Amino acid sequence: MNDLTALGKQTIERAVAGDQKALEEVLAGVQDLVFNLSLRMLGLLPDAEDATQEILIKVMTRLSSFRQESSLSTWVFRIALNHLRDCKKGMFAQRPLSFEIYGEDIASGRERDVPDLGGGVDQGLLERELKLSCTNVMLQCLDAESRCIYVLGTMFRLDSRVAADILGLNPATYRQRLSRIRKKVGAFLGEYCGLGGGSCSCKRRTNYAIATHRIDPEHLVFPGLEECSYRDIAQFTDAMEELDGLSQVFADLPAYRTPEEVRDWVKGLLASGSFATVMRTEGAKG
Repeated sequence: MNDLTALGKQTIERAVAGDQKALEEVLAGVQDLVFNLSLRMLGLLPDAEDATQEILIKVMTRLSSFRQESSLSTWVFRIALNHLRDCKKGMFAQRPLSFEIYGEDIASGRERDVPDLGGGVDQGLLERELKLSCTNVMLQCLDAESRCIYVLGTMFRLDSRVAADILGLNPATYRQRLSRIRKKVGAFLGEYCGLGGGSCSCKRRTNYAIATHRIDPEHLVFPGLEECSYRDIAQFTDAMEELDGLSQVFADLPAYRTPEEVRDWVKGLLASGSFATVMRTEGAKG
């Protein structure tokens, strides 16, 4: 049983009534879902951390509108995706990426002229950092709506009826779009990414990634995150969608626990007592 399924009606009602402990329990139950969705939708850890805080405030201030007609996770997914689709603060919102641009960069062969920049850091760690960073950034080549569909269907592996409801689509339309998007991502993987049989290699590209500031051997991002599985952080139905072979590349990527800094921010906000003011102020904004 995950954190979301453990949250009962009474806990949510106490949280709505202003019970600090109950509200902390609710936010703790949804924060990993929100963080992982933010990370996949925005591509970079700092942007995901900021968005997670903003979305959790929205969850907190709108909790009284949750009628429990759907699951809490479905309700939170909807709030989070509405926020993330319209988010203009992240780096990739300011500098849009496309498969054409990404493919040209890979095909350029620029990595051949870069010296060893690893600084003695284990090569395996650098390759894994690049793999996790590159696949995450690859998602940014999709438009926001397509990214929502792909992440829900391939990484969270939500049943098509649930995902369609979250996105305001009918299930047939959702499945058709997911199939097209998977083919598009699969075509890129098959041509360019070594994980999908393409020409690129994480081992060959690590020094180029360091030179272009895509990874930093002195400040690796992913080893500092606690891994978990998507099953741990979201409610799943029994009828998860089947995956094609290339989609498995993304389905196999780990999920992560919310970074400690964000967890501490949530606890600090609630402990300060200012959450009541935030709920009144933000709630009035709708």
